[in-house]
Amino acid sequence: MSSIVEPLASETIYVTSRKVICDGGSDISGHPRIYLEMGRKDEIMCPYCSRHYVMVKEA
Repeated sequence: MSSIVEPLASETIYVTSRKVICDGGSDISGHPRIYLEMGRKDEIMCPYCSRHYVMVKEA
């Protein structure tokens, strides 16, 4: 019997601020609210739910 675990597809969220708040969503699979700061990078991933936040430039 194989015990290979497939990674969950992560959601990409485009934001206009380098500081974001993640709570994993409003359903039962949510997690405690955490604050993430990108610093000099243009993206960051939530360590709980793997949501991928990407910085976009405002037009």
